[in-house]
Amino acid sequence: MTSLRDALADYLQLRRRLGFEMPQDGRLLEGFVTFLEQAGAGRITTDLAVDWARLPGQAHPSYWRQRLSIVRGFARHLATLDPSSEVPSQDLLPAHRPRIAPYIYTGEEIAALITAAGRLTPRLRAVRHQTLIGLLAVTAMRPGEALALDRDDVDLRHHVVLVRTGKQKKQREVPLHDSAVTALGNYVLQRDARFPQPATQAFFLSSRGGRVGRHELNQTFTTLVREVGLNGRGARSRPRPYDLRHAFAVRTSARAAARNWGDVSRRTTVAACSPAVVVLPQALGPSRTTAPADRRPRVS
Repeated sequence: MTSLRDALADYLQLRRRLGFEMPQDGRLLEGFVTFLEQAGAGRITTDLAVDWARLPGQAHPSYWRQRLSIVRGFARHLATLDPSSEVPSQDLLPAHRPRIAPYIYTGEEIAALITAAGRLTPRLRAVRHQTLIGLLAVTAMRPGEALALDRDDVDLRHHVVLVRTGKQKKQREVPLHDSAVTALGNYVLQRDARFPQPATQAFFLSSRGGRVGRHELNQTFTTLVREVGLNGRGARSRPRPYDLRHAFAVRTSARAAARNWGDVSRRTTVAACSPAVVVLPQALGPSRTTAPADRRPRVS
């Protein structure tokens, strides 16, 4: 009979080949197998699965349910190899945690964040975060997707960005507004002046010339949020970079609805939900490094 640890390795390899990266699930299942080994169990039982799921005693019951769900997927796989292995029932550990509402930025708040980012030092760091915030605001890209961009993914001549690291490794093309192309072109000029021969193909470079990490973005964004004076609403302690994606969705929905409403409602909605594409160039302001239209980088 296949050992639990060998079966787990096969299960994770199979899932990852199907496009599921499963970084957290893999770590949790490794811990679950260790728990079974310490208990002297050679197979999964419902009782042991529930006991392991509830090990974080102070955790919210919804987290227990999440842990048990991860075990359930592995248990289904294992049951095809060992019929004596039990699959925990779906109705065990019922729980629900209300989803925390995202922070919906106004156009003015996005402009204030970009302006505050312009005061960062050194200059390349300021332009980098201005451009990152603006890009997230006008494309609804996820922060991780933007940070994972390589130079060849950004085609300024054709006004498009290729996202290669979407959910479940799905790729998509994101169109760019003229204002976004201008801002990205300005960043490219300053980045290449600072790092003419970079050691990485990353589009967004850190102050040391490497790829910008999530920690740096989140840390800097928190500083900017505090400087601007934004506070979270409800259960959301503070606005996040990811909330720019939700704000884009709300603005897009509002504009779509406005097209079907009366003139008065349309004017009111458009005034309240101004497009972010107008915010970006206004917040960045004129730049001495702006390239003429015929000299902008084609692919950066």
